[in-house]
Amino acid sequence: MILSPLLLIRLWPHESLAVAGSTAVLAQDGKLLRLTLAPDQRYRLWLPLEDFSPTLIDALKLQEDRWFYYHPGINPISLLRAITATYGGGARQGASTLTMQLARLKYRLNTKSPSGKLRQIGLALWLEARYSKHDILEAYLNLAPYGRNIEGAAAASLSYFGKPAKALTLPESLTLAVIPQQPNQRLGSGASLTDARQRLWQRWQKRYTVSPEQIRLMTLPLPVKRLEQLPFRAPHWVEQRLADSPEQSTLNTTLDLQLQTLMEKQIRQYLAQSSTRGIVNASAMLVDTRDQSVRALVGSADYFNASIAGQVNGTEAKRSPGSTLKPFIYALGLDQGVIHPQSILRDTPSAFGPYQPENFDGRFVGPLSATEALIKSRNIPAVWLASQLKNPSFYDFLQLAGISKLKSENHYGLALVLGGGEVSMVELAGLYTMLLNDGRLKPLRYLKESPKPRGEVLLSPEASWLALDMLSKNPRPDGGSNAWPVAFKTGTSWGFRDAWTAGVVGPYVLVVWLGNFDGQGNPALIGLEAAAPLFFRISDALALAKPADKPQPRSTPMGLKRINICTASGDLPNAYCPQQSSTWFIPGKSPIRVSTLHQPVHIDTKSGLAVCPPYDPAHTKTEIFEFWSSDMARLFKEAGVPRRKPPHIDCSGIASPGDAPKISSPLAGLSYTLRLSKPDETIPLQAAASSEQLYWFDNQIYLGSAKSSGMAWRPQAGGWHQLSVVDDQGRSDSRQVKVELLP
Repeated sequence: MILSPLLLIRLWPHESLAVAGSTAVLAQDGKLLRLTLAPDQRYRLWLPLEDFSPTLIDALKLQEDRWFYYHPGINPISLLRAITATYGGGARQGASTLTMQLARLKYRLNTKSPSGKLRQIGLALWLEARYSKHDILEAYLNLAPYGRNIEGAAAASLSYFGKPAKALTLPESLTLAVIPQQPNQRLGSGASLTDARQRLWQRWQKRYTVSPEQIRLMTLPLPVKRLEQLPFRAPHWVEQRLADSPEQSTLNTTLDLQLQTLMEKQIRQYLAQSSTRGIVNASAMLVDTRDQSVRALVGSADYFNASIAGQVNGTEAKRSPGSTLKPFIYALGLDQGVIHPQSILRDTPSAFGPYQPENFDGRFVGPLSATEALIKSRNIPAVWLASQLKNPSFYDFLQLAGISKLKSENHYGLALVLGGGEVSMVELAGLYTMLLNDGRLKPLRYLKESPKPRGEVLLSPEASWLALDMLSKNPRPDGGSNAWPVAFKTGTSWGFRDAWTAGVVGPYVLVVWLGNFDGQGNPALIGLEAAAPLFFRISDALALAKPADKPQPRSTPMGLKRINICTASGDLPNAYCPQQSSTWFIPGKSPIRVSTLHQPVHIDTKSGLAVCPPYDPAHTKTEIFEFWSSDMARLFKEAGVPRRKPPHIDCSGIASPGDAPKISSPLAGLSYTLRLSKPDETIPLQAAASSEQLYWFDNQIYLGSAKSSGMAWRPQAGGWHQLSVVDDQGRSDSRQVKVELLP
């Protein structure tokens, strides 16, 4: 088979007609954030032909070259008519096809001279031989002149109408179709542009069917923006995206322009009110945890303010996080069975090897629940809890979470708990999204086309839910109420260099930072007093701006159970606990035991001293005392907290009344068989005991409490089980039982 010369020319490899262009950075709704300059200092956004409005393509062909698909690059009839008119003394006529115009633009030809025109004709024929009509039309749309340094309809659409070229209306398409013929004249005179568009509109109506809506649109004024009005929005966000994706012509970001404007406004107003305290700079970011999209990001208070180094992107800067990482220490403690939400922790003077941490206020408050310790940001309990973490340690957890540039674990020691390391706002926001994502760490998304991976599980759903529930007890500093569920944590770095507030607001994670990029301290930079008010200004405005995003109440993970505890000790209540409350716990993980804090003491009514059995009922009474350790008793005394001191008791060698519980069922030495097909089959748990309330455990896992009459038990797994029963005085019995599960 012999190929024709023209076909060989078409099939021979050739370079693309595309040239280096600008990058358009678009918001979530397609609105322009920024249009960059191409390397040759022109605004030129190269798009494939399919990304232009079909209406614009039809309007352009109607205006410039109706016979585009039927000629070989030149229109001989039009060319002959133009030559005759020019040299015959008549009015000059245009004869350039779209291909000829592309040749002039592509090769920068001077077509006013006969030689230049001849070269244009030759190159047009060459282009038609080398390239398809699709390629030629695409190239013309991307190179057509649109005034000043704007080239191409895509850049013109964004510059003059603020929208992508595919979203153009009929009036906008007609406008862009007539500009390239005389760009400077028509853009300089509104009347000239309007007249040219109206002439094309008359031709359009003769060629195409028009709708009533199109007719109505053509009667409305059509404002055309000036080049000076090109937007320069979200500068820190845009520059980071451009740095990450330098080769893309269009970046479709996840930024919500409404929320970006909202956040910028709240920061600007808050700093104006706080300037008398020397607070002049802030950063913030907002993440939608439903798909990990970053919706708003403010890198500094003012990008153009050199006095605050405004062009620095504070969301990427490494700073001391203060106490904002404490929720993850507690989440790890919950996951590793060190605490449950109401475990009693000690806020007392403590030394951890050479490290002796102090609280922010320089005081110690004694015993308090884990929830209170977290929301009151007590340092000693947090450091103690971190010292108990294993596999992973807190340092290893941060490594797994992708916190970059950490030094060795020995470098920080336990000081890492209180902000000894550095994190960026982006990293901190990513950590907080885990609390709403069932403990999964997922990458943040900045572009709409970014994938949505399942992420890596670093915390259990139960620990994540509990940590967030604990944080939700943190009251607003202004005492107000929240339109949406809010759970937050503040942080203050050493030397008052950084004030933080990070937390969950409905389906969003919001992080706010105030400080100075040069690291200068300011006593006003306290998380609760400086950052939290701004956090709540933004969160309140967010709820008003996005009412449809109000979340439904969170469902409780299946792996959580509710139990009663003795409030003062955080353990299961014994018979003498005067005040009980309830808490969540994770079966198989959360520490649980019977409280021994409250104990009865028999007092001689005559002497007021404690007595030992046997008692004289006529002259004794029973009182309940709290038996705290000596260091806690000393702390209560130093803090002026009244506590009844138990009397001295020496009843050694005298048995306490009643007997320890004895398991009567299941029987020792027997193997029990249960069928999976019969879920109602159970094994009775019973014990002979002098106490009314008994607590049952399976391999140290709390099963529940019951009266001495017993409870039903159906193990989840076969094999050997170590069953234990404990009464309300701490006495216990245990035995091993083998269980076989059959189909």
